[in-house]
Amino acid sequence: MMMKPIGAAAHPLEETIEQVIRDAPLFRGGRGMVYGPVSGGISNENWRVQATDGTGDWFVKVPGQGTEMFIDRRAALDASQKAAAAGLGPRVHDDLAHRGVEINDFLPAHRPSTHSDFASLDKRVAAIAAYRRMHGLPALGLTKTVFDMIDEHAAQCATLDAPRFRHHDWVMLNETMAREALMAAGMDLVPCFNDPMPGNFMIGPDGSIMLIDYEYSSMNDRCYDLGIWFGEMFFTPAQEMELIEEYFGSAPRDLVARVTVHKALADVKWALWSMVQLRVSRLDFDFHKYGMWKLMRFRQITGDPDWPAQLKAL
Repeated sequence: MMMKPIGAAAHPLEETIEQVIRDAPLFRGGRGMVYGPVSGGISNENWRVQATDGTGDWFVKVPGQGTEMFIDRRAALDASQKAAAAGLGPRVHDDLAHRGVEINDFLPAHRPSTHSDFASLDKRVAAIAAYRRMHGLPALGLTKTVFDMIDEHAAQCATLDAPRFRHHDWVMLNETMAREALMAAGMDLVPCFNDPMPGNFMIGPDGSIMLIDYEYSSMNDRCYDLGIWFGEMFFTPAQEMELIEEYFGSAPRDLVARVTVHKALADVKWALWSMVQLRVSRLDFDFHKYGMWKLMRFRQITGDPDWPAQLKAL
């Protein structure tokens, strides 16, 4: 990673992080600090800041343009602090929390995971252990289920006149069917991570996993957390059954259905989120492709002959 000193900014994103460094008391006005970009995020502007005298190494997240539409920064700080207190996440600094800037200790001994890491049973089991710890945290201040997220993004799409994906009505009909079935069955609300991009799983030297990036965390159904992770990692049905058994101790039909239905709903949420990002983000990322990929998976699940039976089994 190429690190720059304060005053070397070459574009607006670097100018923004330099101002953050100057303003945060933790960084001593920028004296003896260098910074460089951290790749992988698709919502915010992520940076590594280091003290040249070796006294500090930090991860800094500058809120991405438009993210205030769907991220409650106060709730994210609450989740980050509770995870840090439990040893699940890195130490949190609240220097510029009032501006939505997130500052954590960097984890130099850990590395971000990749999809291929979770081809290993050991890594999958370590991740399930991290989820179990997440779901056991003290209650979070924000309750936001997948249905709250979908409703929020649908309203934003309408306000922004965002692109409307093909077969929108068919997608939302199936979302409504799933909503009615899950609400009738009841929601199992616990502190949820809600954002299982591979880079948010930090693998330690001993193979254990810490979680970073709690900005989407909320009280939500635990099966949403499992379902969205299963979808993100493209697990096989056999791997999914194995992980459900690892988490719950068994894999009865109703729990398998609950995870599967939440996996489908997660794709609706993120497809709508992608359409919003097309209108508001300044990051160089193909949000349209990302959203269409999510919808392809939704259609795969809901187009399966077993979909009506999944809804009935909840």
